[in-house]
Amino acid sequence: MGGSVSSANSLSVEELGSAAQRDRRKRILDATIALASKGGFDAVQMRAVAEQADVALGTLYRYFPSKIHLLVSALGREFERAEAATRDKPIPGDTAHERVMFLLNRTTKGLQGDPHLTEALTRAFMFADASVQSEIHTVGMLLSTMLTRAMHPGKEDLTDDDVAIARVIGDVWLSALVGWVTGRTSAGDVTKQMDVAVRLLLRD
Repeated sequence: MGGSVSSANSLSVEELGSAAQRDRRKRILDATIALASKGGFDAVQMRAVAEQADVALGTLYRYFPSKIHLLVSALGREFERAEAATRDKPIPGDTAHERVMFLLNRTTKGLQGDPHLTEALTRAFMFADASVQSEIHTVGMLLSTMLTRAMHPGKEDLTDDDVAIARVIGDVWLSALVGWVTGRTSAGDVTKQMDVAVRLLLRD
């Protein structure tokens, strides 16, 4: 039951009307991240999350219809934090390539520093189907926002090409993370793959 999928969507922060509901959602995601950090994907079971978050199991399912919804939403929150940390600070680098690589390297090292959590979040992203479309979209938008900001600091009128390139970079990066999580590539390989991809896509 912990890994079942549903056609329903997770409740977003915007859909929660009261401070108590938003706090409950935060507790659920905190519990999810704590369990994943200790034992990876398999450690995140819906009943265990409900107990640690001090909510009823039925309440948990109303907020997050499945374990995959839960973990992809947790990935989104991790990206929200990363995006907020870069929002008001200039990203080092004289070129778009240097700035994007700085951002990706810092984010990658942060994720690799918590391998159990990264394994859980990445596997959920891999397993997600059409029922998790809304949560996947949120993750993609946050990643694209960070990347376009690194590519073009202060630029307001982003072109369709700018956004498309950021999405491709994000997809390549997530794919490289999957390779690291599944043991097919090393941490160094992730950096090398991203350097080649970013250089080819940006050509600045």
